[in-house]
Formats: sequence, structure tokens, C-alpha cells
Amino acid sequence: MKIAIIGSGLIGQAWAIVFARGGCDVQLWDGDKLAVQDALKLISRQVQQLENQQLLTDANGVAKRIQAADTLESALDQADYVQENLPERLELKKEIFRTLDQLSGPATILASSTSSIPASAFTEDLPGRHRCLVAHPVNPPYLIPIVELCGAPWTDKSVIDKARDILRAVKQKPVIVHKEIEGFVLNRLQGALLREAFRLVQNGCISVEDLDITVKDGLGLRWSFMGPFETIDLNAPDGLEDYCNRYGAMYQSISREQTSTEAWDPALVAAIEQQRRSLVPKDELLDRRLWRDERLMALMRHKDHADSGE
Repeated sequence: MKIAIIGSGLIGQAWAIVFARGGCDVQLWDGDKLAVQDALKLISRQVQQLENQQLLTDANGVAKRIQAADTLESALDQADYVQENLPERLELKKEIFRTLDQLSGPATILASSTSSIPASAFTEDLPGRHRCLVAHPVNPPYLIPIVELCGAPWTDKSVIDKARDILRAVKQKPVIVHKEIEGFVLNRLQGALLREAFRLVQNGCISVEDLDITVKDGLGLRWSFMGPFETIDLNAPDGLEDYCNRYGAMYQSISREQTSTEAWDPALVAAIEQQRRSLVPKDELLDRRLWRDERLMALMRHKDHADSGE
């Protein structure tokens, strides 16, 4: 299978690794040819790190399956699937999808990594709009496999189904979002938790550090292998309905305090920033991000072993 990756930034690099690791031939294109060469060097280091962490077995082979495309036309030639990763600007999305629709074969799936712009906003006037959709990943997708698939109202269901099959074949975890909604699903869930986290800190209920501990050493431990509905299904003797009957009134009472839609207060953001910098100084953020990725690799290795029954 041939995959075209449009845009060679961090997300484009990560997608290239995902598809090459899955055995696909990947063409990586960017309007800046020097950026592509830099990306290939970074990809080589990233796949070697994955091999060191036992998350793939042939780093050199994976890297070799990713080739720089000299032109957009060559990248798209006979491509089965396209993943676009350009900046989050609507006019830019319109322009690139217009070009992708003109240059790619009629059966090629055209997907965007956008995290905020619905497919309908940049595909409405395209002759091939039926084959366009959003495939929103979490960064980096080679470590976090969830992908949100969301079509426009005119996206053909068979295209979404085929995109899901392609992503499953490269060991991603695609989910289908059935209607266009701002932020899709993952960011809306994350936003709800963030809003309450900011509120709890603002009201003096808990420190920034202890809030993070509550999630990472509490809710997060369960959420690493089960979702919220399964969580409550297992947290009452007779399942989900029993849980709702027991605790529904409590959550309803809490929700009355969770109706604010105001922007985060700048003074609150500054206070949280100060607490975070006391824990991790700004000049140590890169090292902490590398630590995060190593922990994600260890977690993925554990989950892979658990899923395979080892």
C-alpha cells in the first residue's frame, strides 16, 4: 500500500513512522525540500529509539520505507491514502485539498490531521468531496494509537470504513465520530477535565501538583486500559444502571457548579504556570518531554504484551 504524507513537521513525521512500521511504502512531501531532509534524519533517530524500546524490530527497514517525494504529483501518484498535516489555517486547508483532489486518483482517500477544523469547512466545493475526512491523531501517533475519524455530511460511508480498515491494519485504534463537532471527542473530554481542574485550583481546593497526582495515580491508572463507561459499569454491584441510581444525584448536584463558560483567568493561568515552573523549570521542559515519551513507550510495551496474552 502506498501512503502520501503531506507536511513533514512533527505530526507528519509521526504518521510516516506509523505507516512505514505497518509495512506501507510512504512518500513524504513538503513545500520546503530542506524540511523533508531534516525530517528524514529525525525519523531515523525516532525509529531507532523505538527499536531500543522493543516497540519495533527493524528500524532500518522502517526508515527505508519512507522516501522524500520531489513533487506533490509524485507523492500522490498511485497513492491509496493521503494524510495531510499542514498548519491549522482554513484557507491553507482549502488550498491543499483543492490541489490534492485535482492531482490524486479518484479512489484515493484524502484525510486531514486537523484537530479543530471540520472537513466540511475545506471540502464543500470539491468534485471529490465524498472521499475527504478528518483523521485526527494524538501526538505522537506512533505511541498513542487513537485516531478520530470524522467525515463531512457528504463523506461516503464506505470511505470512512476503508480509512478505518487501513488504520487498523497499521495497528492504530480508529474511532468514528458520527457528526461534526468542534474539537471532535477527545479534545472535548480533555477540555471538560481541564476546566474543572482549573476551577478546583482557583477555588483553593487543591494544589497544581496534587491535582496532577489525583489524575495520574488515580483516574489515569484505570483510564489507561478502560474508558469511563466501563469504569462505572464495574464500580457498582449490578453495573452501570446501578451506579447511576446510586450516584446520579451527587453528580447532578456537582454539575450545578460546573456551568461556567468564561475564559481561563489570566491571573489563574499565571499562578498555575508559577507552580509548574517550580516543579519543572522552563529550561528542563525538553528533557521532561523526552521522559514522557519514554514512559509512553514503556506503557505501550506493557499494553502490547497484555493484549497479546504474554
